[in-house]
Amino acid sequence: MGKNLQITKEIEKYIHDNSRDLSSIQKEIISYNESLGEIKKMQISVSQCHFLHLLIKISSTKKILEIGTFTGLSTLSMLLALPNNGHLIALDRNEQTSNIAMNFFKKAQQDNKIKLIIKPALESLNLLKNENKNFDLIFIDADKENYISYYDYSLDLIKENGLIIIDNVLWHGDVINQSKNDKMTTNIREFNSYIKKDKRTEKIMLPLGDGFTVCRKI
Repeated sequence: MGKNLQITKEIEKYIHDNSRDLSSIQKEIISYNESLGEIKKMQISVSQCHFLHLLIKISSTKKILEIGTFTGLSTLSMLLALPNNGHLIALDRNEQTSNIAMNFFKKAQQDNKIKLIIKPALESLNLLKNENKNFDLIFIDADKENYISYYDYSLDLIKENGLIIIDNVLWHGDVINQSKNDKMTTNIREFNSYIKKDKRTEKIMLPLGDGFTVCRKI
């Protein structure tokens, strides 16, 4: 059996240097996030930006739902991949970071493709479900204690064969550390076990960034 390559910082840099370039506004968001201190870890990795962008391009995705936006790096990565008639609904409860994100979208001339709803995501998801909304792709990257609820709502909102992508499923590697039993780590372990057993989707976990799980609705 082949062995997975251990990704060092040097190899990660080599991968970035030999992949597509980020847009100037994506780079600006990353630079801004560097000034935020500890919470910058809420940003997805560059490799995840590229993955989302390419996946949207090859799947001809037009309707996206994002649960958790932060300052907009993941959102902009997806918006840039959407066609002109594509649309993204983003859910976040933090008005301050949402306003910052929207300014970046405007600067990138992508604000015509997005609707940002600022309120607790579970309220927004219930409203979208009642409105019979449906999506080609749903990206979950929000508070971990509600991951299972977000996933279940997503199954009601995603089209057949649509994709649900979840971030942070490896949780800095703590999911395999038996001495780590804090609430957040436990939430992620429970979530991973929940979707592993779920017969409504087929799924794969990928070691991109802090871990992506990609689920296809059967």
